[in-house]
Amino acid sequence: MKNILFYKYIELDNLEELRKNLFDLAKQLNLLGTVLLAQEGINGCLSGAKENTSRFINEMKKDSRFNDIDFKEGIAEKHTFRKFAVRIRPEIVTCKFNADIKNKAPYVEPKKLEEWLDNEEGIIIVDVRNKYEYEIGHFKNALELPMDVHREFPKAVSAIEKHKNKKIVTCCTGGVRCEKASAYLKEHGFNNVFQLHGGIIKYGLEVGNDHWEGKCLVFDTRGAIDIDPKNQSDPITQCILCNIPSGQYANCAVKSCDKRFIACDKCLDVLEGCCSKNCRHHLQKKETIAVY
Repeated sequence: MKNILFYKYIELDNLEELRKNLFDLAKQLNLLGTVLLAQEGINGCLSGAKENTSRFINEMKKDSRFNDIDFKEGIAEKHTFRKFAVRIRPEIVTCKFNADIKNKAPYVEPKKLEEWLDNEEGIIIVDVRNKYEYEIGHFKNALELPMDVHREFPKAVSAIEKHKNKKIVTCCTGGVRCEKASAYLKEHGFNNVFQLHGGIIKYGLEVGNDHWEGKCLVFDTRGAIDIDPKNQSDPITQCILCNIPSGQYANCAVKSCDKRFIACDKCLDVLEGCCSKNCRHHLQKKETIAVY
């Protein structure tokens, strides 16, 4: 099995026709996951048998609009998604802030970034992911932005105003959030900005976990992964209940709570998938009522 991650900012039309074609192709290949389409481009993450993900990539590249997409491929033990959908949205990543993609920062390749970091060139890595993603793993000494969702990025930028004239490299999971984020920084006076090409995932595949600590949160059933498939990173976070090192995220089983939290397998069983004993009590009470 494989997991594939891809995106491209490109002006698209006939979105409904494209949606149907991609839906039919992925269904035929028994792929699961989500593909988002918008007039500004495409963004997707899918899982499936190795030969089927390869066929999907080959079919995509037959379309001249997508033949240069950088597909990030990872090994998976099983499907990393439970459902499949192709959806049309206003944006391929929910930003809701103004930034012209034409002003995006130039890419820095993973091996070049490793070289810069090895030589201690005074680089400021700005992590444009959300706080809970940064918490579980990040580049060493990377700057964390105070935001819970990506649309808060413009407000969070105030935290790095003092670094306006330094060499900045933005990073995110697969690279897509850095596109508009780097453009926003350039449009607001940051003069020396780069974006990590392919994001943290590509860095791990090409370089390994040098200059990285912890795990990387992914939005599928795996929860969090090692960025280097060949080298496991020690977790930098602790289980919410027993405080032993753990890099596993879960969502509270009580839907009205839905809190993200870190728990080891044993404590997650004890809490019955809940983030606290209080939520577990509410879950048990609800189930008891449902029985009768």
